Amino acid sequence: MDNLKKQALEFHRGGKIAIASKVKMDTRAELSLAYTPGVAYPCLEINKNKEDAYLYTSKANTIAVITDGTAVLGLGDIGPEAAMPVMEGKCLLFKKFAGIDAIPICLNTKDTEEIIKTVAMIAPSFGGINLEDISFPRCVEIEKRLNDMLDIPVFHDDQRGTAVVVGAALINAARMAKKPLDTLKVAMSGMGAAGSNIAQMLRKMGVKTIYGYNIDGIITKKKNNHPALNRLLETGIINSCDDYETDALATIVSGADVFIGVSVANVLTKEMVNKMADRPIIFALANPNPEIDYPEVQVSKAFIYATGRSDYPNQINNVLAFPGIFKGVLATPHRKISWNMCVAASRAIAELITEKELKTDYIIPSVFDERVVETVSKAVRETED
Repeated sequence: MDNLKKQALEFHRGGKIAIASKVKMDTRAELSLAYTPGVAYPCLEINKNKEDAYLYTSKANTIAVITDGTAVLGLGDIGPEAAMPVMEGKCLLFKKFAGIDAIPICLNTKDTEEIIKTVAMIAPSFGGINLEDISFPRCVEIEKRLNDMLDIPVFHDDQRGTAVVVGAALINAARMAKKPLDTLKVAMSGMGAAGSNIAQMLRKMGVKTIYGYNIDGIITKKKNNHPALNRLLETGIINSCDDYETDALATIVSGADVFIGVSVANVLTKEMVNKMADRPIIFALANPNPEIDYPEVQVSKAFIYATGRSDYPNQINNVLAFPGIFKGVLATPHRKISWNMCVAASRAIAELITEKELKTDYIIPSVFDERVVETVSKAVRETED
């Protein structure tokens, strides 16, 4: 661990990204084109038609990666400065996998209205906004209101990015288990930003039975839940579990076909897994330590196991989704990322693995599979909304 820490700190020293020039500027003539007086001409064109910013500036291929540092990885509320390495890392992934330029922006406020106002004010510089590591439920309101206000795509990756990859993994896991999506009973632990969007994604894919659990217990209409959870119940995104004797995760896991955890480590036991339906599917996505660890799963009846970790099989990683989704939407006139696009992206990721290749330890492509970004981008571009 000490060696890993040393290597990681050295890797991050000086930051991970930099600004590079797209044009040659070695002479006075080139300087006059890049800056004054030549720069006035594209300024005047954009003044006549704001859409020309996509033609004469880097806007068309540049996004902002924005956080307030309140929900960073599994580290929690560590503040904007400490969040910067993660935002730089996200920008690096955008560039590496999709060729998209991204700028990290860490805001020194937790106030929802201030965040919305600030993002709206800087939006003209960017072709899209990737919200990152903003705590629930504020992140839901921030994404929704910015999407309503702005004419560029706004995407909170912890919400819909996670949902897209979970959806892709579940498509293939259900294929392996020979269980149609509309027959699945899903038990979810953690109904925050990721969990609530995973539930919405699964509904749109045809899953009919989803029960939720969080720090306050089973989610049911009998309780006075947070308004965001009540909306999930009222709209039928999750089913109200009203008939139970014990307010525990084990209650909704019993008899379930699928467990999806986006919560905390070690809340699922092998005994609970063994009381699930035949060929149970376990997505234990808490990072860095999953809801049930690999050694314990191996001595249970679990059929398929996936985590967010790169050292276990079936890594559910958002990098399979967000580079291709943004690359696709930036190349379309839509300027919005819809649920239809997200479902199309999920199916495109899943279809990269053929029936012959599909195995219990290979239900999702590698993050280094070069086909992923182009496949997802194409699916998004071709989605009609």
